[in-house]
Amino acid sequence: MKNTSKVLIALGAGLAIGGILGVLFAPDKGANTRHKIAENGKKIAEKFKHKIKTGKEKMEEHLSRVNGELEEVS
Repeated sequence: MKNTSKVLIALGAGLAIGGILGVLFAPDKGANTRHKIAENGKKIAEKFKHKIKTGKEKMEEHLSRVNGELEEVS
């Protein structure tokens, strides 16, 4: 893994943890806090799924391009 990707993963994890801790220590009822945590978790999961899907599509495009170039060389 490249250093840039490690830094981005650490940054994302830090932001998520910071957000959760901020909600936990906010002066609000427990039910509201749990609801906020659940909603934020869903949003993070959706963003992650979207990034994985986008990354997969880009990898497939690059693989297709490389395969095409290999066929031309052969």
